[in-house]
Amino acid sequence: MLTFNSKKQLSQFLAEDIGKGDITSNLLPKKKISVKIISRENAIVAGTSYAKEIFKLKGCNAKILKKDGSKVKPNQTIMAITGNAGNILTCERTALNLLTRMSGIATQTNQLVKKIPKKTKLYATRKTAPGLRYFDKEAVEIGGGKKHRLTLDEMVMIKDNHIAIGNSLLSLIKKTKKKHRKFEVEVENTPDAVLAAEEGATIIMLDNFTPSQIKKTIQILKNHKLRNKVMLEASGGINSKNITKYGQTGVDIISVGSITNSVKGIDMSLEI
Repeated sequence: MLTFNSKKQLSQFLAEDIGKGDITSNLLPKKKISVKIISRENAIVAGTSYAKEIFKLKGCNAKILKKDGSKVKPNQTIMAITGNAGNILTCERTALNLLTRMSGIATQTNQLVKKIPKKTKLYATRKTAPGLRYFDKEAVEIGGGKKHRLTLDEMVMIKDNHIAIGNSLLSLIKKTKKKHRKFEVEVENTPDAVLAAEEGATIIMLDNFTPSQIKKTIQILKNHKLRNKVMLEASGGINSKNITKYGQTGVDIISVGSITNSVKGIDMSLEI
């Protein structure tokens, strides 16, 4: 979704690429051309409104032919752009970089979402490229996932390093509860998961638990009548090969950092 901040970032992205001026495109004749952006592989499209805005910044008109969330096949046209030849080529790389990255994230997210039960939600993490978090997480949502925390001010998340610096997990939870109603706790063992649930954690992240360890922890939480009082998140080492097993454990959330920090961009090209 285009916002004031996202428009400002897009302008900065373009300015970063242009520098003092596109000296190559400035050599071209001043004429109007029509081009199209084509996908070279199967994908879920994401980022079209942002690519359109980038071309708009240089006075070009872009028509979106495949909306965000659409499935495309090789050689299908995603966008059609008209405008001054030099201006279009000045915008080409910035627009394609964002479009291919976001489409890669959306495609990878969608592939993982299909491997887990519908009641289990796939969450992004904060493992995003600096400056691209808003767009990375938007792409995750387009692919069928959830954004989770966009910034550190959205929700308290007590992680291992917080516990190492603080006095204990219990003391940090008690301090949190004085100021915040909702909070998440990362745990590395079942006793800490029970403690966090007893203390009213909203979400408990089971960090680097195996599927069998998660099932055991869920049963213990059920025995303590705590399972229905908390959301459980599986995280750590989860990928396309094992995500189905994690989805079968009964967790509410699966978070995967690779969908944003190890993304493979979709092959797309701009053709005159």
